[in-house]
Amino acid sequence: MRFFIGIFTTKRLEDHVNKIKNELSDVVMGKWVEPQNLHITLQFIGDVKESKRINLLYNLEEISKNFSPFTVAYTGVGAFPNTSKPRILWIGISKGASSLKVLANKIIKTNAKSGIEPDTKPFYPHVSICRIHEITSNKIYPFMRKHKDIFFLEEEISKIALVKSSLTSVGPIYTIVQEFYLKGNDVRV
Repeated sequence: MRFFIGIFTTKRLEDHVNKIKNELSDVVMGKWVEPQNLHITLQFIGDVKESKRINLLYNLEEISKNFSPFTVAYTGVGAFPNTSKPRILWIGISKGASSLKVLANKIIKTNAKSGIEPDTKPFYPHVSICRIHEITSNKIYPFMRKHKDIFFLEEEISKIALVKSSLTSVGPIYTIVQEFYLKGNDVRV
């Protein structure tokens, strides 16, 4: 079984993703992320043995006790690996990005002490919204320039989750194993 640690977004962001999807419907052929699957990945874990899953749960409980809720602003549309050759379309995070980085680093470092290898890719706060298979029009490039700094909404991040990811022929199915509410008293930047 594959796992990741993440933060699921709210229905409010889904409405913005639907607008983007409608605007790009004749431009992008790809697999749009199902609304219930929109999330920020803090750490991709992959396959992990049962014994280490218990460590994951303990680590997340400890981290959540010492990390305060914070606000993020979903801002801008971008792409991986870059906007000239987009393969993954995403919504970025401006306000709260530094808190997400601190949280992700705490999770990664704590899990590494439990023998869970960190991902080799650097953490970049974002919500993936589409896996692009084909671009049918050059209209995507002006769209991305126009939307690179657009503000979508703010929301409070108050919990993190250990999530099981099951790959199926119709796409991934995410099952929350356990959620952890952020309860710390420290002040986030």
